[in-house]
Amino acid sequence: MQPNAKIYRTKLGDKDVIIETGKLAGQAGGAMTIRQGDSLIFSAATMGGVREGLDFFPLTVDYEERMYAGGRIPGSFFRREGRPRGEAVLTARMADRPIRPLFPDGMRNEVQVMLMSLSADTENPLDILAINAASASLMISDIPWSGPVGAVRIGYIDEQLVVNPSFSEMEESKLDLIVAGTKEAIAMVECGANEVSEKVMIQALELAHQSIQPIIQLQEQMAREVGKEKREVERVMIEPALVDQVKDKVKGRLLDILNKPYSKENLYGGISDLKETIIDEMTADDVEEMSEAELKNLKKAVRNAYNEAEKTIIRERIINERKRPDGRQLDEVRDVWCEINISPRAHGSGLFTRGETQVLTLATLGTPRDAKELDNLIPTEQKKRYMHHYNFPPFCTGETGRLYTSRREIGHGMLAERALEPMLPDEKDFPYTLRLVSEVMSSNGSSSMASTCGSTLALMDTGVPIKRPVSGVAMGMVKEGDNYVILTDILGMEDHLGDLDFKVTGTTEGITALQMDIKIGGITTEIMSEALEQARRARLHILEIMLKTIDRPRADIKDHAPRIETLQVPVDKIGAVIGKGGETIRDIQEETNTRIEIEDDGTIFIASTDGVGYKAARERIERLTEEVEVGRIYTGKVVRTTDFGAFVEILPGTDGLVHISQLDTSHVKNVTDVVKTGDEITVMVTNIDHQGRVRLSRQALLEGWSLEEAQAQDSGGKKSSSSRRPNRRR
Repeated sequence: MQPNAKIYRTKLGDKDVIIETGKLAGQAGGAMTIRQGDSLIFSAATMGGVREGLDFFPLTVDYEERMYAGGRIPGSFFRREGRPRGEAVLTARMADRPIRPLFPDGMRNEVQVMLMSLSADTENPLDILAINAASASLMISDIPWSGPVGAVRIGYIDEQLVVNPSFSEMEESKLDLIVAGTKEAIAMVECGANEVSEKVMIQALELAHQSIQPIIQLQEQMAREVGKEKREVERVMIEPALVDQVKDKVKGRLLDILNKPYSKENLYGGISDLKETIIDEMTADDVEEMSEAELKNLKKAVRNAYNEAEKTIIRERIINERKRPDGRQLDEVRDVWCEINISPRAHGSGLFTRGETQVLTLATLGTPRDAKELDNLIPTEQKKRYMHHYNFPPFCTGETGRLYTSRREIGHGMLAERALEPMLPDEKDFPYTLRLVSEVMSSNGSSSMASTCGSTLALMDTGVPIKRPVSGVAMGMVKEGDNYVILTDILGMEDHLGDLDFKVTGTTEGITALQMDIKIGGITTEIMSEALEQARRARLHILEIMLKTIDRPRADIKDHAPRIETLQVPVDKIGAVIGKGGETIRDIQEETNTRIEIEDDGTIFIASTDGVGYKAARERIERLTEEVEVGRIYTGKVVRTTDFGAFVEILPGTDGLVHISQLDTSHVKNVTDVVKTGDEITVMVTNIDHQGRVRLSRQALLEGWSLEEAQAQDSGGKKSSSSRRPNRRR
């Protein structure tokens, strides 16, 4: 039976958005498609049961980027999609972050939101559609959830804010701001910018929140008209009486630990020991009376109650007494120290330490061939010349574990990449591919921002002529009712127990990146404005310390780094450089110890670790691509003789005719009496006719003639038409 589909319409900015439900995936909890232009996203939200022993909410948001959506076949060996690429991972994370806080506390049912691209045009990005699709599928599903959320992109073009810009418009934009929020507040921010001011950023955030209201209203209408009844789920809730009991028992001892001189090891170790002591104390009387299973459950309940009591005590201390776990002022940055040139053979390196968070970033320069080929649905991105990878090994938190690249690591790497990219030199001025790797050596909060700072140091140590140095800081917040406290440079504990993780990067001139995750329903633009100003002061303070280590990029790259020079040749000369089957270019590379890459527009990149090799390669290429000039003198090799003259190769692949009358100062009876095949002779170019045929004279040099005299003497003063077309053999 044909399904009874229903269509809903609204606008994001000035573009139509169409949502259709009831046609696809009837067995999912909630399923729909969302369309803008010819870009189409499918979303299905489904809830399962509760896995035994699970003590967290297992939400999974996946975004599957299908190449067929853009009419393409995947570039992998298997010609099918494999693991999600960085951009797809980032889209899934952006869809996850605003919806996660809106599920009921204590919920343990598995929930999966599957997002899939069905069609992709060249004007309408899919990421905003994906966030809205995730929310809409949850709204009409049987899954308990207190949404909806809406999402929109804001650009900044010609000093004007633009709602929901297209790909082509974003090429001219100084701002790429993605905002998701509820009807009341902003819930998630992801942003890249080219030194945008805090004032403009707040205006953009306010416009974004206004612009999501129509899509929120549409989802509310969908829920009323086609939404399923929400299922009842069992929630794991901590007994308030038990929390109060634990809180009374632990508060004094916990405050004693918090008031001692701070170190992560002492603080965390003291809290961990206290937790086990409290658990033992509160279960000691039941050890003999309970079964093993009952005792285990009781200890688990006490542990959960302790965690809640600890959270409450620390948050109350911050809100009411303005005291942070490490004793800092609310707007105080931890001690910062920096170092460069850590690795002797890396092309550049920067070590950034802030408190107990330490990141070592190492830079590598490569040729344009090293740029990453992108296999995605973004029409404006085909190659990537700057890559930033972030590694978070277990030892950085004093733990052991498996090494793997998580979504978090991909996201942190892309955040640092976004922060620094606007400050990189143009490719025409610095034709290198850049790869930065941030190795987290120690972590106690804000390692992603430490990566940004360490990367700035590494780039300057490498000699990359960045426009301005970039620093970053992570902000936090604790909020109870209308009372809130904004924290600068948050610790890991403050991130874990707080309500906000707000990362800001920028230069002295403005913001380059933002990322915000909120654990509560959302925050107002007023709070964000305050946080941005506090962050500005902090990142400028950090930048000042960084510049004491290195205040500008090195004047030159290091000796062991590849040196890349560019050369422009006519497009019709590319073949001469490559040679038959690539023979010529291989010979040049082997003989000069260089790496040569040729673009379709005739741009040639020559990479060498020494200036000698580069110069030799350049000379070879210039000679191969040189154009013959009338009046210029060349020394060439006789490649063929005839009764009427000799053909001389004056440039690689190009020869001209020396007429028998121009071979010597006196009459020549036979050409071979003067020159033979293989001889080198010096000649003047006297003429190039409209067909490109080159006329040469040896006599002109022997007689000391000028060009005009040589032209007058050649063939009785007539511009010769008997010269043959140069033989372009290569």
